Amino acid sequence: MKESLMEIVCCPIDKADLELDVEEREGEEILEGSLTCTECGEVYPIEDGIPNLLPPDMREDAAA
Repeated sequence: MKESLMEIVCCPIDKADLELDVEEREGEEILEGSLTCTECGEVYPIEDGIPNLLPPDMREDAAA
């Protein structure tokens, strides 16, 4: 994902801002990391450059 996406994404649960934690970056593209809600503390993973912004209960169902 591009870091500029941070201007428009928000927590799907409470619509609060997300804090970015980058683990792996390639140029302007964030490949691995996480997004953490500044209000509820929920963590959303970024894997292979794709942020998974599904709420936790839907994320577990989608993985099965």
